[in-house]
Amino acid sequence: MSDRPQNLTPVVLVSLQLPKQTDEEIHDSLMELERLASTLGYRSVATIIQARQSDKTSSVLGEGKLVELAQLTGGTGQIAATFQRKKSKAAEKFQVVKKSQDVVVSKNEVTPEILAELVIFDCDLSPSQLRNVESAVGVPVLDRTGVIIEIFSRHAKTKAAKLQIEIAQLNYSAPRMRESSGGSDRSGGGVGAKGVGETKGELDSRRIKDRIKELKSELDLIQIEQKQRRKRRAEENCVALVGYTNAGKSSLMQVLTGSEVLAANQLFATLDTTIRPLMPETKPKILVSDTVGFIKKLPHDLVASFKTTLDEALNASILLLVVDASDPAFRSQLEVTRNVLRDMGADMIPAKIILNKTDLLTDEQQAEFKKEFPSGILISTRNPKSITDLRDELVAFFEKDMIDGEIFVKYGSEKSIGEIRSLMRILKEDYDNDGVHLKVRSNTNDLSRLKKKLGLL
Repeated sequence: MSDRPQNLTPVVLVSLQLPKQTDEEIHDSLMELERLASTLGYRSVATIIQARQSDKTSSVLGEGKLVELAQLTGGTGQIAATFQRKKSKAAEKFQVVKKSQDVVVSKNEVTPEILAELVIFDCDLSPSQLRNVESAVGVPVLDRTGVIIEIFSRHAKTKAAKLQIEIAQLNYSAPRMRESSGGSDRSGGGVGAKGVGETKGELDSRRIKDRIKELKSELDLIQIEQKQRRKRRAEENCVALVGYTNAGKSSLMQVLTGSEVLAANQLFATLDTTIRPLMPETKPKILVSDTVGFIKKLPHDLVASFKTTLDEALNASILLLVVDASDPAFRSQLEVTRNVLRDMGADMIPAKIILNKTDLLTDEQQAEFKKEFPSGILISTRNPKSITDLRDELVAFFEKDMIDGEIFVKYGSEKSIGEIRSLMRILKEDYDNDGVHLKVRSNTNDLSRLKKKLGLL
């Protein structure tokens, strides 16, 4: 028996193993789906895997496997136009079965008293497939996209994120509403309707389109403001934390900046970009941004919706590709991150691989990773020294193209001293009767501009 809370909603996870998919890929994807479900407060009580040539069939699963799934939910196992969940003790008789085409059905916590109240598929289902499976199992059915959208919906905090999520939700639900409505009911004329004869499905579809248009208009205004803020930051030094969801980006953000950003052991705990200065503060200032995490099979609508959020990475001077080095699947997760960055056009930005959570690794594993990723940086947010070393690496990165120079500021020009301190690193300062001699480290443009302003050029 699991030690997870028993008051969580019991669910069955279902996966299809299509041709060319390995057992390892299916296992990793299902483990990830279980974590997604757990984030929503669901408890996996059984897992079903079936080998199929295609996921395009009307019932998704084979007839026999659909019946076995229904035994875990109290459903009839038969596809019908309408359905009613019945109480059944069939689950008590359920046995693990392995056939040539039915790869695995694993029983975790199924008892006669525990019938699953939800079924989650580790793939995307069409509206008709969802309807058919629901009629057979007698409980609601979610696909992978539906789960991810629901998580995003619960975790969105800012106005922009909420707008983006609602757009994705409407795009996802619109075809499913049309499928469930059947398109046969007629509505009369009235405000907002085209007239007598418009079906309920058509009316709902038009209202959804109008709402999406309204949301996009609101989002456009917010994105204009965000674009202006990014433009003002364009000349500043910026580090973007990118990577797979739950890799530890927010925890790293906390220790690098000393800020109280949300860091939870959940998938997609962070949806909104947070920007804070690196601490202890450097001169010139280095900004650190935490971005939304990536995941395999991330729904297209969500990628499109969060493009503005991800655009923070495009403005960064360096990307930190954060991975959970304790996760056996981190290499494939790193590949997902690289693919997303490539699709965004951010693959040409300098990047460093950050192998996080080394406190969960053995010395031998750390030695192996150092060989495999010679330019990677091994850290643990629980190890202050590793964070200090990372900070030093970041400072060195931004200082590598800087030059040392000298500036003389006469007394009475104290405002220039403040500007110099905000833009440059002061290495040495000496005072005499006329003013202060500063030895500074700065980029060429700022140094030339300040010297010209002070009449030194």
